[in-house]
Amino acid sequence: MPKIKIDDLAKIKEKHLTATTLRTGGPYRVKLNVHMGTCGIAAGAREIVATFMKLIESKDVKDVLLTTSGCAGLCSMEPMITIEVEGAAPVKYGELNADRAKRIFQEHVLDGKIVKDFAIAKGHERQA
Repeated sequence: MPKIKIDDLAKIKEKHLTATTLRTGGPYRVKLNVHMGTCGIAAGAREIVATFMKLIESKDVKDVLLTTSGCAGLCSMEPMITIEVEGAAPVKYGELNADRAKRIFQEHVLDGKIVKDFAIAKGHERQA
């Protein structure tokens, strides 16, 4: 079996990033990705998912996609979420609880303003 090269990994990453990134004209304006590795789950990520699900339903928001993923590599900052808004760099929030999730939903998802109090990173982890 041939060895995978860095260029091969970059192509695979780009293919999957393109498939999961929001596109203009798609059904979703915002993607919420709650990190659900074992560290995230232990820190309360299930509560964060439930909170966002309730907010999306109660506010009857149709253009927000809620997804989950594995560990983001910052275990001490869990529970975490990455928010992608169409046309903007993703923002990662950490040390969440239900109240913080509600504030982030209102201010970032609905009003378009990054909540700097809880933001820990902006942009993709690896830029080509």
